[in-house]
Amino acid sequence: MREQWIYRRPSPAARLRLFCLPYAGGGASIYSRWQADFPEDVEVCAVELPGRRARLREPAIRRAAPLVAAIARGLSPYLDLPFAFFGHSMGALLAFELALHLRRAGLPGPRALFLSAAAAPHLPRTRRLLWRLDDAEFLSEIRGYGGTPEEVFSEPELLALFLPVLRADFEVFDTYEYEDDGPLDCPLHVYGGRDDERATPGQLRAWGELASNLESVELFPGGHFYLHEQRPALTAALRRELAALVPGRTVSGD
Repeated sequence: MREQWIYRRPSPAARLRLFCLPYAGGGASIYSRWQADFPEDVEVCAVELPGRRARLREPAIRRAAPLVAAIARGLSPYLDLPFAFFGHSMGALLAFELALHLRRAGLPGPRALFLSAAAAPHLPRTRRLLWRLDDAEFLSEIRGYGGTPEEVFSEPELLALFLPVLRADFEVFDTYEYEDDGPLDCPLHVYGGRDDERATPGQLRAWGELASNLESVELFPGGHFYLHEQRPALTAALRRELAALVPGRTVSGD
């Protein structure tokens, strides 16, 4: 079922919602196969950001704070059940800031935060600011990340749709500045690819400096977009952690 902010298959048996936030340039379709990896009492809710796919006519939001506030408003009808956040790369920063946003608003926060392929945001930046590059340089850098189908670069019509969204997302990512608001107290689990040079094991472990309860850091084979080829292993890890989040319920699905 498609809704403005959320793609999900509503489950009457759902007792926990897992909100999944995309990487730069990505959309809810990244998580289209995830529901099949979880039992019916976990409802996978993939977040669709403005400016892409069914929301193509909406302007993309280019700064983290207003984007997080808009996501929080969009998610509010679905926070009637216990919930957790998963985010990959840019999505990890958004998930982290969403948890902080809810805390500042005095609202219930996630039962757990699952962050993937993102260096802890308080660390010094080690890469170029991509959103300021010209198109040729920008696309060359994006190719280096992997994860984008080659036909996007070779088909002018696809590229015309993809490039503005990707630039907007990297503007969010590149202009984001961490503000120390005290450590999060929800359980934090961090994941990454063993060969990911953009989120090294040390940069992943540094998330523990921003949370009072870093429970695990787990690495999978692959690079920055390991979550695609390692989806079964990643979702199995998530199921194990989700099993403990709803008292009296077994949600492992294994």
